[in-house]
Amino acid sequence: AIIDKALSGRVALVTGGSRGIGRAIAIALGRRGAKVVVNYASREDAARETAAAVEAAGGQAAISQFDVAQSAAVTEAIKAIGKEHGGLDILVNNAGVAINGLILRFSDEQWARSINTNLAGAFYCTRAAATFLLKAKDAGRIINITSVVGETGNGGQAAYAASKAGMIGLTMSTARELASRGVTCNAVAPGYI
Repeated sequence: AIIDKALSGRVALVTGGSRGIGRAIAIALGRRGAKVVVNYASREDAARETAAAVEAAGGQAAISQFDVAQSAAVTEAIKAIGKEHGGLDILVNNAGVAINGLILRFSDEQWARSINTNLAGAFYCTRAAATFLLKAKDAGRIINITSVVGETGNGGQAAYAASKAGMIGLTMSTARELASRGVTCNAVAPGYI
């Protein structure tokens, strides 16, 4: 059941929303009356389950398949979401991968996948969503899900820590760039979940 209608009429996109933290965020937004677009890369079944949970919580839901690490796909998908739902008010950059391994054994491919999904993906989504968020009449919100590891580092997690630290810098720069236009940008840095 809806807790309150604070987000009624607002459209939220949650990347990586089909499971874990993203799923919980999507449900919480739905519970406050938002229309939630659940992004997923490959697990359509899980995205549909999350959408059903959002609706059970009192929100409206849709699903959108795209890989946040693919710039052109992100731009096209977010443009379509904004058009279909009459705008976009909230972007939650949650999609991410945690590929662990010691630096000495870490491949170029593992490094690239970590940075491209976690950091470049957040940038691509922010850039594509900014046009809509700026039109949200002081209601535009960007929430980046980073990690305490981005602040502290951790052995065996150099790529993950670097990507999450980069997200923190991206968050601060985005906030400075968009705040005067009524769009806020914040980071949440969870511990191990």
